[in-house]
Amino acid sequence: MSGQGGNRLSPEEKAARQARTAAARLYAVQALFQMEAGGQSADRVLAEFSQWRIGRTDEDADMVSAEADEDLFRRVVDGVVNWQSKIDQMTDRGLVAKWPIARIDPVLRALFRAAGAELVASSVPPKVVITEYVRIAQSFFPEGRESKFVNAVLDHMAREARPEAF
Repeated sequence: MSGQGGNRLSPEEKAARQARTAAARLYAVQALFQMEAGGQSADRVLAEFSQWRIGRTDEDADMVSAEADEDLFRRVVDGVVNWQSKIDQMTDRGLVAKWPIARIDPVLRALFRAAGAELVASSVPPKVVITEYVRIAQSFFPEGRESKFVNAVLDHMAREARPEAF
């Protein structure tokens, strides 16, 4: 914390916080994908990410994983576990007819579930949630078509989950 009023962050602190938040969301999408693809429990995947991935150095790959807001990471994954049926139903209603969530790319499914958990069970403004998860979609699908699709579906989900915000 800086000395400016006790609760204001410096630009550097704000950027570091935003980077940790963005990393937490990305890790949550990866964890949800891993849970589905590998049939692993949330507890196992949460433990693996905390112990071996988040903020760790992989000397063999000469790579350092990003630091992340681990509380947000856990809240998103736990939120999906607790609210998956509701989130999937909201996602289905946001998708084009005849394309239920079960038929879409598993990375997009994980992304919609992570964003849905934040829309259902957090106080983060919906427009922030949408923007952050569209950025994640762009990192997985740089050609751009999917990010527009993600934006449209998340907008529909946000309006359903929190109509008062629009």
